[in-house]
Amino acid sequence: MKMTDAVRRLSALSQESRLEVFRLLVKAGPDGLAAGRIARRLKTAPNTMSAQLLILSNAGLVRARREGRSILYSANFEAMGELLLYLTEDCCGGVPDVCAPPARTVNACCLPARASR
Repeated sequence: MKMTDAVRRLSALSQESRLEVFRLLVKAGPDGLAAGRIARRLKTAPNTMSAQLLILSNAGLVRARREGRSILYSANFEAMGELLLYLTEDCCGGVPDVCAPPARTVNACCLPARASR
């Protein structure tokens, strides 16, 4: 991952309501949630939610798909995993066993098998 991509993703998550949206979508899993439902659950105005989702989408952290009249948003687990790996790939002063459990968890839950490191 390029540093500019990591900065863009971290910047998108650096605001409370966007972080809250992203965490809600992570909990919702791959099926995601409709934009209106996200707004209601987080007690946010629909236009504000649209702006938050756009920022997360532009950062590559969420995906949108149309289902009937609704737009469903879901966390981009691959992008999340790439960011977590980027943040931890050189950790632990050369003692990889210290960071091995989190790295295995990221690989197992967030990244497709082909992208495992």
